[in-house]
Amino acid sequence: MKLAQRLYLPEVVSGLVLTAGHFFRNMGAHVARALGRRDARGAVTIQYPEERRPYSPRLRSLHRLVRREDGSPRCVACMMCETVCPARCIYIVAAEHPNPDIEKVPARFDIDLGKCVFCGFCVEACPEDAIRMDTGILEFSSYSRGGMIYTKEMLLALEPATGDGRPTSPVPIPPDRRMPAP
Repeated sequence: MKLAQRLYLPEVVSGLVLTAGHFFRNMGAHVARALGRRDARGAVTIQYPEERRPYSPRLRSLHRLVRREDGSPRCVACMMCETVCPARCIYIVAAEHPNPDIEKVPARFDIDLGKCVFCGFCVEACPEDAIRMDTGILEFSSYSRGGMIYTKEMLLALEPATGDGRPTSPVPIPPDRRMPAP
């Protein structure tokens, strides 16, 4: 091997040339746009959280439970979503429904979003179309593991996103989501 190959000098120089080329091409496009040429576009920076980038309508966001016309959850506690979940983050406890036409209703329906991989298998497996991932909510956090467990009431309170993907519901805040003591 030659000395230049041992020091990787040609590769370093080609990397610097490539980086400088991108930098000056973007800088030239930004200067041209600033001088009035509207068709010139350089690299785009989105000023998050003031500006939001457009998302695909197929984006899987925070889960929600769908309600019936009477306000009860559409879920019949068939355990299909709990069974198909690869992360085992859904926990359902079934109870009898007061309406004799409906066999079961979930007494408890929890999703641990700390474990969830947002695969969408639960949505696909549900025979009643009771669970959806169309809220448009992407920013949710917690100071504890318990705060990432969303209950049936929290999931029923969420609404679907608008046509452009903007959330219509505020992010539900679990009761144990508190600032840790200093």
